[in-house]
Formats: sequence, C-alpha cells, structure tokens
Amino acid sequence: MTSTPTRGAALAPPASEVPSPRPAAAPPGGGPLAGALTGAGQVLRLALRRDRILIPAWTLGIAGMATMSAQATVGLYPDLPQRVQAAEVVNGSAAMIALYGRIYDPTSLGELSMFKLTAFGAAIIGVVFAYLAVRHTRAEEEAGRLELVGATVVGRAAPLAAAMAVVAITAGALALLTGLGLWVAGLPLAGSLAFGAAWGTTGLLFGAVGAVAAQLATTARAATGLALVALAVAYVARAAGDLAEQAPGWASWLSPIGWTQQVRAFSGTRWEILVLPLLATAVLVPVAFVLRSRRDLGAGLLPDRPGPAQGRLGGAWGLAARLQRPALLGWAAGVLVMGVVLGSVADSVEGFLDSAAMRDIIAALGGEGALVDMFLAAELGFVGAALAGAGIAAVRWLPLEEASGRAEVLLATATDRRSWALGHAVVAMLGVAVLVLLAGLAIGIGYALAVGDPGAVLRLAGAAATRIPAALVMVGIAVAIWGIWPRGGWLAWALFVAFLALGEFGTLWGVPNPVMNLSPFRHSPMVPGPDPSFGALPVLLAVAVGLVALGVWRFGRRDVSTD
Repeated sequence: MTSTPTRGAALAPPASEVPSPRPAAAPPGGGPLAGALTGAGQVLRLALRRDRILIPAWTLGIAGMATMSAQATVGLYPDLPQRVQAAEVVNGSAAMIALYGRIYDPTSLGELSMFKLTAFGAAIIGVVFAYLAVRHTRAEEEAGRLELVGATVVGRAAPLAAAMAVVAITAGALALLTGLGLWVAGLPLAGSLAFGAAWGTTGLLFGAVGAVAAQLATTARAATGLALVALAVAYVARAAGDLAEQAPGWASWLSPIGWTQQVRAFSGTRWEILVLPLLATAVLVPVAFVLRSRRDLGAGLLPDRPGPAQGRLGGAWGLAARLQRPALLGWAAGVLVMGVVLGSVADSVEGFLDSAAMRDIIAALGGEGALVDMFLAAELGFVGAALAGAGIAAVRWLPLEEASGRAEVLLATATDRRSWALGHAVVAMLGVAVLVLLAGLAIGIGYALAVGDPGAVLRLAGAAATRIPAALVMVGIAVAIWGIWPRGGWLAWALFVAFLALGEFGTLWGVPNPVMNLSPFRHSPMVPGPDPSFGALPVLLAVAVGLVALGVWRFGRRDVSTD
C-alpha cells in the first residue's frame, strides 16, 4: 500500500534544488579571505561597467595632457642652449621649485617638458585615484547599494577587493597610455615608460590611501577629505624638501609626490625608486582589509559624534552651516598649516639667484624684492585656485541632500525651497572667502616670523582677498549646474580642472587668449606685484552672484530629484 504524501511535502522542492542564500564555507587551506572574497569578480565587472565612460575619460585626458605638453615643449626648445637657459630660470625661482620641483638635468628635453607635470600632475592623479577608491567603497555603502549587493552571494571583502582592482586596472592603463604618448611626442622611450610608471604607482598608492580613509570615515565626503589631507601633507613635504639647500631634503623622501620626482625619468632613470610606492601600497591595502573586517556595514571606525539632546538650529540656513562646518574646519586647519610653511620659506627666495639669466630677469623686474613678491603672488594664486575646489565640494551638499530624500522631507515643511538652496550656496561662498583670507593670514604670519615684518600679515591677507572673486565664480558655476542639471556635478569639477590646466599650460599649448580668458583665475590681479589691475574684480563678483541666482531660480522651477 502506497502512502499519500502530505500537502506540505507535495509543495516542497527537492532539497538538492533549493539554492543556498549564502556562499559555502571556504575549503580547507583556502585562507581566511577565501569566503570573504566570493563574488569579487562579479562586483568588479559591475564597477567597470558603471565607470565605462568615466575611467577612459580620466585616463585619456590625463595622458593626453602630458602628451600635449611634451609636443609643445619639443617645438619650443629645439636647441640645447635654449633648454639650459630655460632650466636655469626655473631652478632660479623658489616659487617654481615650491610649486613644481627642480630640473635636475638642464640639458634634458624630457626634464624641461615634464617639470610642471611631475609633481603637480602626480597630485592631480592622487586626487583622481583617491576619489575612485572612495567612490566604489564608502560611497556605495552610503547610498545603500552595497547592502543590496551584500544580500546576494557576495563575500564581505569582495567590494573592497573589486575597488582596488579597479584602481589597479586604471593605474596600469594610465601608466601605459602616458608612456606611449610621451614617446610618440618625441621623448625617449625608456624615460617615457618610467614617467608613466611613476604616475601609475602614485595613483595606485593614493587609491590605497582612499581605501583606508573609506574604512575610517562614515561618509564619502569625509573619506575623500581625509585622503586629500594626506595628499596635501605629501605635497607640502615635497615642496619643503625641494627648497632645502641640499635638495632633495629629507622631507621630500617622506612624500609619495617626492618619490615620483626622484624617479628622474629623463635624467638618469632610477627604476628602483618605484619600489617605494609599491611597498607603501602593499602595506596600506592589507590595512584597509583589516579595518573593513573590524566594522559594521555603513559604520566607520571614526564614528560620528552624537549631537545635543535638544536641537539648536535656526532654520534652513543654520542647517546648511551645521552640515558644512566639519569640512570647512578641516580645510581651515590644513590651510593654516600649509600657509605658515609656505610663508616661512619666502625669505629664502633670494638665495636662489644662482643663475645669470635669473639675475637679469629679476633686475629688470625691480630687484630681489620683486622676486619675493613674485613668489608670494604665485603661492596666493595657487592656494586661491585650490580653495575654489573646497567651494565646489561644499555645493555638493545640495545634490546629495536632494538625492537622499532628506531635502524632500525638509521641503515638505514650511521651508521655502529657494531659501534652502540659497542657504547652502551662501554658506559655501562665505566658507571659501574665509578660507582664502585664512590662507593669506597664515602665509603672512609665516613670512612675518621669518623676516620680522609684522605688517606683512595684513598686507598678504589683503592680497589674498583679491583671489576670492575668482573662487566664488567656481562656486556659482557649481550652483548653476546643479539647479539646471542635478546629476551634472561632475561638470563643475571638469571645468575646474580645465581652468587650472589653462592657467598652467595654456600658453605652452598655444591656446588662444579668448579661450584662456574663460578661466576666472586668469583675471585675478597679481598681488603683491607691480601695477596690479583690480578692474576685473567687480565683474567676477557680479558673475558669481548671477550664477548662484540662476541656479537657485532654476531649482525653484523644477521637480526635486530623489534618485
């Protein structure tokens, strides 16, 4: 007699057909990460598909910038005496050395071609790769996407492994494209490949820095900020080391940016220096994995400090100030330290008049005092342009609050939407203005302590104030883009990088003046300096205010985006 199965048994599938919701245990000998890395390949493919436009654009753009610079320099300095004279001018200027580094072989065409891009380009690459690592780790957690991915058959460490693989692939592509581009431009093949490898290993290292920062901070903004602080410290250390009497000084050897320079791709290539960033990466990546294993999803090892039991915010503008305050305080601390360091080395500028060509140029400009003014003006211009990036980052609160849905909840109250948007924009503009003034004060304090001139503090703070309008234009551009196109925040950064590139390389590339004049930084007066022109400052302020008004007005007429 055959037994009749129960109703539940008839509906249940065979045990062999029931999928397991979690991966099976790691096989013996597979190591502690074997199960944690399950699904890393699938996450990597997803990440590469997501950035299928962004990564090629970054790598081609950066490699193309190096290629264009090499091609332009090859045409400008075909003769050896011309190259030597140009290199002596660079090495005789402390401002040039602080910003870009030394030319170690004045006869090398490659050294002259790449002197601006060796350290400065490495810093740009550090920003890009730190952002890339944070984008695929902490930003994904903050958006909630990693929680969905983790609910599938994906190991705990797989997203971090996939992010580092994306960094490594991008770094390799950048190194290869840069090396080939420089070779095609007419530079030696071995040196070109070494220069590309130096850039690639620098990107790999700062990608690892971004991965560690992503484990420490609870938000993508904070993680990116930590990585940028590390980058700023590395750049200042490199500058201090290059300004030492026996350059490169010890501070340069503590900086990854200094390591990039010391490869000396076109002046006796030292391939062994590339071991330093590779070793640092080999240390930081395991640290990132260990830190990831010690925290919960969505949490950071540096937890947010709880607020008071009773709120004290005074409306939408107070909320905007409270949200942006931590980042602005972090920028302020970095600006004060960097400013004092830069100001303190200004008094040593006169010691760099060790070339006949540089002495003739400075004599024509008005003597050694003019050289110090040139150095201070260059430093203020560099810091002012960099702090415009802080304003763009502050404006990012608008699309982030909108996309997360928090803005929609807030605007469901009696809060006026244009007042809310204007509050964030005004706080960002005031923050940038304060940071630029702090930079001027810090540089003035460092210079005053070095030369014993207390009046330099207010004088250099006033000079820094002339850089504020150009920085505010960048804030206005970011607000206008958000008001018109909520997802177009990347365009503000692209324009920022393009304006910086025009200022640094526009003349070298032969860019027409009407195109170069599109950069707001080009219209800032060179103060301190002889016969500065302040006529463009009211125009820049008017443009900044107009762009903010456009973005706020457009936001008031469109739907709130929540995706």
